[in-house]
Amino acid sequence: MRNHFIGSIVAVLVAFSPVIVAQPAQQSAVPVPDLSGVWGRKGEEFIRTYSKEPPPMTPWAKERFQAVTDFVDGRARRRDDRDPVLTHCAPPGVTRVYNYAPFEIMQIPGRVLMLFEWDHWVRQIWMDGRGHPEDPDPTWMGHSIGRWDGDTLVVDTVGFNDKTWIDPLGHPHSEALHLVERYRRVDPNTLVLDLTFEDPEAYLKPWTGQRVFDLKPDWEIAEMYPCEDRSLYGDFFLKKTP
Repeated sequence: MRNHFIGSIVAVLVAFSPVIVAQPAQQSAVPVPDLSGVWGRKGEEFIRTYSKEPPPMTPWAKERFQAVTDFVDGRARRRDDRDPVLTHCAPPGVTRVYNYAPFEIMQIPGRVLMLFEWDHWVRQIWMDGRGHPEDPDPTWMGHSIGRWDGDTLVVDTVGFNDKTWIDPLGHPHSEALHLVERYRRVDPNTLVLDLTFEDPEAYLKPWTGQRVFDLKPDWEIAEMYPCEDRSLYGDFFLKKTP
């Protein structure tokens, strides 16, 4: 009888042992950093390009860049009449879109979503351990996969088309662009984004840049369709873009 009673206790403990073991593991897990919220460029500052020094372009990239810019007093200025965003309502793409309307970061299981107010573009960053497709179809936003490096979200993106600019000034890229972004919330109200651009067809070597965003706790992502009224759309950029 006593042996039967002890055996019953052992059976119950074995049956529930996964739960007992799992609890300490869950409690000791490192919490995922919270990047959620609506973010806008810091101080509403407009950035013409990401690099303090001109990025080292290949002849192919120089030709494309010079075709869409004029040089005034030795300084490059974008030609609005050759800007596909202004003339054809083309998407600004990553990373030019960061210079315009705000965006919201949402973290859900297996993904980080970026909802841009600009034309309600949505960017999916896959966090489930998958890799890039072997031969991704070129798209405006590319194919993005992410991982956590401590408190930093590291996003690796390939599969871009070559129809967008890296910045509002007109620096081009090819379909070979490999973009690495590192997002870090340095304090409750500040998000720092470090970027590395690698594109052997457009640039002689990888180059880097940075953007800083402010949390906009009272903002909501609004409905914004930039091409709804061509005249207002044009005025918006001609008045606010250097």
